[in-house]
Amino acid sequence: MAKGKTWAWVGGLLGGTAILGAAAYYAFEKASEQPPFTLVEKDGKFEIRDYPELVVAETRAIGTRDAALNAGFSRLADYISAKRRGDNGGSGGEKIAMTAPVLSARQDASWRTQFVMPSKFTLATLPKPSDNVDLATRPARRVAVLRFSGSPDDAVLEKREAELRSWLAAKGLSGGAVEYAFYNSPFIPGALRRNEVLIAL
Repeated sequence: MAKGKTWAWVGGLLGGTAILGAAAYYAFEKASEQPPFTLVEKDGKFEIRDYPELVVAETRAIGTRDAALNAGFSRLADYISAKRRGDNGGSGGEKIAMTAPVLSARQDASWRTQFVMPSKFTLATLPKPSDNVDLATRPARRVAVLRFSGSPDDAVLEKREAELRSWLAAKGLSGGAVEYAFYNSPFIPGALRRNEVLIAL
């Protein structure tokens, strides 16, 4: 086989493997547990949802949204994988399944990142986290939601938030703080990613 054809074959094989890997990861993420909600209203791409009380693991970081989200995700991933635990020296113990979405919201000068805990856990039954990770209960709430695909940067998120607030204003509703929900990892192509902007009502 000619050298050029050999490299083309290797490149095609690696590309095919990457596509299969991404597809498998996408299927895994779609199967992840998601928090339940009651759909109150749907208007095209806009929704109003009622969420029940949820137990979350959360952390805060200072910096840009992307940098804070990456730092927060790393800490919380360490917690659910039993690397960041306060009761056993940071190793061992029961691992906690990943859920979707990852929640991100600005809080004062920092950004808060949250993982919703699987429904089988309560605050009393969750392993104790170490520094920089806290466990909390989010009260039941009603939110307005705009769902969209793609790779969201700050400009996209600001645009989607403005769309959602405009929709609420047209209905005579005023919303509170904004929150972002990301359902897929960066490994997933942008067109397949699910993102949401949520505004508390």
